[in-house]
Amino acid sequence: MLIELSIYLLTGVIAGFFAGLLGIGGGLIIVPVLTTAFVYFLHTPHLVHLAIGTSMATILVTAVASIRAHQKHDAIRWDIVKTLTPGILLGGLFGGWVSQFFNANTLAQIFAVIELVIAIKMLTDAQPNPHRELPGLAARSVAGTFIGAISSLVGIGGGALNTPYMVWHNVSVRQAIATSAACSLPVATAGTLGFLIGGWNATDLPAYATGYIYWPAFFGIVVASFFVAPIGAALTHRLPVKLLKRVFGILLIILAIKMFWF
Repeated sequence: MLIELSIYLLTGVIAGFFAGLLGIGGGLIIVPVLTTAFVYFLHTPHLVHLAIGTSMATILVTAVASIRAHQKHDAIRWDIVKTLTPGILLGGLFGGWVSQFFNANTLAQIFAVIELVIAIKMLTDAQPNPHRELPGLAARSVAGTFIGAISSLVGIGGGALNTPYMVWHNVSVRQAIATSAACSLPVATAGTLGFLIGGWNATDLPAYATGYIYWPAFFGIVVASFFVAPIGAALTHRLPVKLLKRVFGILLIILAIKMFWF
């Protein structure tokens, strides 16, 4: 149990740092690591579902810590958060609930493909049209619903999709990261509820699991990430984000490849 808990704590440190730094929620790291760890420590056919559901639950805590840190720099665009949140909540709840209809291999492959796409986007760093602006309320609601559903389904917290979406519409990188951290909270709230409901009647769940949330992993990760996420968030406003995005993009490719053969 000590080795298992140590893995969860280390995962929380790494995921919390990048969640605060890049506004990504941490799930891109948490899900592959938990999926691998659960193969050794748990005996259940719901490995990927538990990894994703647990990831969503941890993002609830990580997001709060990141928001507090980013708010000190007055970097969060609350006007954007307010317009995206209704769609995010709807999509997030749907994504978490619908996960029960996918088998573990399918979920793992969906996650891997999305992670690869995000990694390529980070590495290429394509620039938007300088005249592009955020669309109106209706289009933002559709975008929020899509982001919430996909993010919840694969447990990535929303920031990995929200940040590129905002940057593509010429929101500054630092504001996009901070705002994405804030948007991760409604994604995680709806997604966690969806995974609780979706896994409520699942059979062959391990001890200490409620629905698709495995509490030992949850507590190990949040204890570490809660204290580390503010450090990453503070460094967002000091370090060269472009270089860090490239390093993180390479890490995502490695983790995505691993998910194809979890």
